[in-house]
Amino acid sequence: MFRLWARIFQDNHMLQDTVICDERNETRTHKVFDALEAVCYQFDLSKPIWLDANIADFKKHDKTRFTSDNFVENIGFDYLEIHVIEED
Repeated sequence: MFRLWARIFQDNHMLQDTVICDERNETRTHKVFDALEAVCYQFDLSKPIWLDANIADFKKHDKTRFTSDNFVENIGFDYLEIHVIEED
């Protein structure tokens, strides 16, 4: 079971959160990208751009934050954080 927790923060307060579960037999990368796409659809956001800092954070800690620098359009919050909370 693969689970990714996504949260939106504004002024250090969590505004929204969701957990995306994936039981498919796919690679971890596919599961992360598919879960992020599901999060963006659920929160009505455009998909963020992965910068080098995001990739490094995600590889090291299994989580990263997407700020306004990662989005093409303006966002109404400080950051979107994703965190892998379970994987097999």
